[in-house]
Amino acid sequence: MLKIYNSLAREKQTFVPIVAGKVSMYVCGMTVYDYCHLGHARVMVVFDMVNRWLRTSGYDVTYVRNITDIDDKIIKRAQENGESIQALTSRFITAMDEDAARLGVMRPDLEPKATEHITGMLDMIAALIEKGFAYPADNGDVFYSVSSFAGYGKLSGKSLEDLRAGERVEIDQYKRDPMDFVLWKAAKPGEPSWDSPWGKGRPGWHIECSAMGACHLGPHFDIHGGGQDLQFPHHENEIAQSEAANGCTFVNYWMHNGFIRVDDEKMSKSLGNFFTIRQVLEKYDAEVVRFFILRAQYRSPLNYSDHHLDDARQALTRLYTALRGLALPTFTIDWQQPQAARFKAAMDDDFNTSEAFAVLFELASEVNRTASLADAALLKALAGLLGLLQRDPETFLQGGESAQGRSADEIEQFIQLRLQARQSKNFAEADRIRKQLADEGILLEDSPQGTSWRRA
Repeated sequence: MLKIYNSLAREKQTFVPIVAGKVSMYVCGMTVYDYCHLGHARVMVVFDMVNRWLRTSGYDVTYVRNITDIDDKIIKRAQENGESIQALTSRFITAMDEDAARLGVMRPDLEPKATEHITGMLDMIAALIEKGFAYPADNGDVFYSVSSFAGYGKLSGKSLEDLRAGERVEIDQYKRDPMDFVLWKAAKPGEPSWDSPWGKGRPGWHIECSAMGACHLGPHFDIHGGGQDLQFPHHENEIAQSEAANGCTFVNYWMHNGFIRVDDEKMSKSLGNFFTIRQVLEKYDAEVVRFFILRAQYRSPLNYSDHHLDDARQALTRLYTALRGLALPTFTIDWQQPQAARFKAAMDDDFNTSEAFAVLFELASEVNRTASLADAALLKALAGLLGLLQRDPETFLQGGESAQGRSADEIEQFIQLRLQARQSKNFAEADRIRKQLADEGILLEDSPQGTSWRRA
C-alpha cells in the first residue's frame, strides 16, 4: 500500500484515492518571468517522479501543473525590458519547457495559464463575498477575511494569533485585519486589467491556483504539491478560499518537497549563490542533475555544490558501467523478485528514492560480479521508472551532451596510436598516451574485447 506524508496531517498516511483507480494531482508551477532555477528543477523532477510511480502503480492519473502568467514580478520585468507581458511570458514558457525536457520531465496532462481562467476566479471571488468570507474595499481591491474561516492556519499548524504575531505583514489601511489577503487587485495605470463587478483589475496570486485546480480537477481532489516555501501563505490561503467557496474539503493529501541549499546556505540572489537550470547544465549532464535531485528523499533538504554534483556523476557512471556492452533482453518486471519487491516497498513508503537507489546499486554490483543479463535488465527497468539509465551506456560514459575537450574521433586515434606502441613493445609511449588522456579526464579501460574509454 502506498503511503504519503501528508503535510496537513503531519504524518504518513495510506493513500486512498477519492475515486478508486484514479488520481487527481495539482502542483503549483512556475511564475514565468525569468529562467527556471534549481528550486524549480526540484519541483519539476520530484513531482515527475511521483507522477511516474503513481502510473506504475496502476493509477489513471490526471496531473495538472499551472503556469502563472500574470503577477507583480511579471509586470515589473516586462516594463524593465520594454516588452509586452505576452512576449515575456511566451519566451520563458518555451525556456521552461526546454529545461524540463532536458531533465527528463514528462509533460503534465494539463498546463493551465492563469490568464485563461479569469472568469473562474471572478466566480469564486463573487461566491466568497456572497458567503461573507470576502469584502470589497474602498480602493477597488477585494480581500479575503481570514478571521471568517475557522480552519485558517491548519496547514501551517499555527493559530491566527500566532500568525499575526510572527508574520511581518505590510500595513494596508483598506484591510480589516493585517492578515487578510488580496483576491482582486484594482487596476493601476499601465498594467493589464480585466473587467469585474468591483471595477477593472487583476487577480491575486492565491486565487489563481484555487480556480485552476477546481476547473480541471473539481472542488475536491486527491493530491496538491509544491515546494515547502509555498506551504504558507500560498497553500494555506488556497485552502481557505477553496473550502469557503465550495463548502467541502479541498485536498486530501498535501505534499511539499524540501528546500534547495547551496553549500549549506539558502539559495538566494542576494547571497550570490543563485543558479538557473541552464547554468548548471552548462557544466553537468542533465541526467546527472536529475539523479542528484532524486537521490535524496523528496522531503529532505537538498544541498547543492560542485562536490555533490561530481559525486552524483560518479555514482551514475557506476550504474551505466554495469550496463556497458550488454545486449539486454526484452524485460517485464516481476514484482515478486526480491530486489524488485524492495524497490517497490521503498517507493510505496512516501516515495523513498534514497532506499530505491540502494537497490539499484546492489543490482549494479551483482551485474559487475556475475554479468547476469536478468539483473542488468532489472536494473535498467527499475531505473527507467525514475527516468534514469535509458540512454546507450557508451553515450553517457563518453560525455553525452556535456562532452567537452577532445572529440570521440580524436580519442579513438590516440587509442590506435597506443595500440601500435604496445604492439611495438614501446610500453613507455603507451603509458605516456594513457597518462596524457587521463590528465585530460579521459580514462582508458582495457579488456579482452579491446580498449574502451570514458570521461572521468
